[in-house]
Amino acid sequence: MQSYAALQEAGDPDDGGVLIHVVESSRARWNHIEDLDSFFSRMYRYHQRHGFSCMMLQVILDLFKFFFVIVLYTFLTNCINFPLLFGDEKLANSTKVTIGDVVYPAKECIARFSLFTWIGISTAALVWLLRLFRGIYYMFYYWDIKQFFNSALSVADCDLDNLTWHEVQTKIRAVQLEQQMCIHKKELTELDIYHRILRQQNYLVAMANKRLLQPRLQVPIIGEAVYWTRGLRYNMQLLLFSSPWSPFQNPWHLREEYKKPNLRHELANKFGRLVLWLALANLVLSPLIFFWQILYAFFSHAEILKREPGTLGIRTWSLYGRLYLRHFNELDHELQARLNRAHRPASRYLSAFNSPMVTIIANNFAFIFGAILAVLLVLTVYDEDVLAVEHILTTITVLGAGLAVCRALIPDETQAWCPETLLSNVLAHTHYLPDGWRGQAHTLRVRKEFQQLFQYRIVGLLEELLSPIITPYILWRHIYPRSLDIVDFFRNFTVSVVGVGDVCSFAQMDVRKHGNPEWQGAQGQTALDQYTQAEDGKTELSLVHFTLTNPCWRPPSEAQQFVQAVQRESSLIVPQSSGDYMLQVDLNDSSNYGAPVRMEGPSNTNNPSNMSLSTLYLHDRHFRQVGNRIVRRAEETTPLLLSH
Repeated sequence: MQSYAALQEAGDPDDGGVLIHVVESSRARWNHIEDLDSFFSRMYRYHQRHGFSCMMLQVILDLFKFFFVIVLYTFLTNCINFPLLFGDEKLANSTKVTIGDVVYPAKECIARFSLFTWIGISTAALVWLLRLFRGIYYMFYYWDIKQFFNSALSVADCDLDNLTWHEVQTKIRAVQLEQQMCIHKKELTELDIYHRILRQQNYLVAMANKRLLQPRLQVPIIGEAVYWTRGLRYNMQLLLFSSPWSPFQNPWHLREEYKKPNLRHELANKFGRLVLWLALANLVLSPLIFFWQILYAFFSHAEILKREPGTLGIRTWSLYGRLYLRHFNELDHELQARLNRAHRPASRYLSAFNSPMVTIIANNFAFIFGAILAVLLVLTVYDEDVLAVEHILTTITVLGAGLAVCRALIPDETQAWCPETLLSNVLAHTHYLPDGWRGQAHTLRVRKEFQQLFQYRIVGLLEELLSPIITPYILWRHIYPRSLDIVDFFRNFTVSVVGVGDVCSFAQMDVRKHGNPEWQGAQGQTALDQYTQAEDGKTELSLVHFTLTNPCWRPPSEAQQFVQAVQRESSLIVPQSSGDYMLQVDLNDSSNYGAPVRMEGPSNTNNPSNMSLSTLYLHDRHFRQVGNRIVRRAEETTPLLLSH
């Protein structure tokens, strides 16, 4: 069993001591910032969310939206005379029903409130007040961030959109030399700043990579499915980092008892009890949360479903897909840009699969739905009184939705059947795909597994709706039995970095300590067992990605030699007729889906292509290293989630 390690960075021996630095009184407020994690994280959010005014406007509108949803639901359930609205009742002295007739007077409306309604209103008011106080609390913090941008960095809010995060980060490093925000190091590197912002995220990525965060459910008809939602992610962050009983004493320091092997069983029992209490709390609150989820989803999607019924049929990257595909030390906007580039190749890959029987049925039903819809539209144009017929608008809406679904099921006749090439294009941008998929891209098994990473929007919506009900079960059935493994993970894979604090050792991207020789070729110099090695080439690919994203960063000599070798050898690739990943891919297929994403760093136009080439080269080399040892049984429906 490994023990807790302390990592001292190489460099000036004076860096390890406390530096005393005198600054101007007007700037002394940013000298020696105790919680740099929160400070840098707020700076990142401030930049990505376009400054103080936009952030505060969003907070105000979120508060208003919460208030509006509660008021609208209360009004609809207690203040509308639905029998009169639907014509089941008639007015005594009038044949024309007005809005005032179907709305109860205020006193009568309030008198109709039930005990359940009053409890709901009281609970909602309490939650709204808590959100209001939280918004005011954060407003003061972000005002300080605004002053830092305006004064220390000399960046006005109106100029934020003209600066990339890489440029902001360069300014932060320059300010550190002048003001010593961190007094334990004279100079901050790019990796130090990333560690501060992504400390928790790196742990989650590593735990998912080592198969600790992988809840799997047996769903009728569908089979085994990965389950990872925002609600479950919030509970895991609360368990691991944010609660008073979590392993982390504060944002940057792991509790000392978690570093001692002799306390592992005691800590596992304590952690397990915390999981059970949290599962119980989720179970008690599940009806209220479930009700809110349904209410919010209805008001959020009802209008767009009526206007664009095919919206829920669009595919998006699942939350688990984002966790599985994320590099160590990869910021949100960097991940989003990469997945945007992978969206179109992924859609093309899945659309290449089609069932002849489903196609025949969809073609015929599309004809029937279209014919009926055309007749109703012609009649409506001829005489608008047709719209007064009961349920005619509902019929038109349902027919439109059915027609959109049928068209989505009909394949593109002009698309060639080349799944291996299509999946190669996906890999060039996602950087991670299980080795068991190689040569099997044409199979339904691989398609089914890939859909867990790239799912329909409606599937993600249903998962979020069911999250309040399923999360307590996941905590009890899947997280609680892994309590000892989680405790061991924090002890074995935590290192202390000078000027940064306790970080996940995988996030150091040390190819010698956590690399895999099968991904490093002949120069691989690690003899560690699989427990200490990152899976799926995560260490090697993360190192190359971080180096390309931050070209001014200087990794340790061994890491630098590895990156230079990969870039040199991948640049020598000559396209030829072959079945290899790296020789089939179209690197020009990098079109973005949705809103344009601002690229980062110097030479930003070449970074995605260079990373794609390096990715395909490393995957191909890994495949050649392992040869025929990669074997997947037919009954293994999710190879990327196999327990080690």
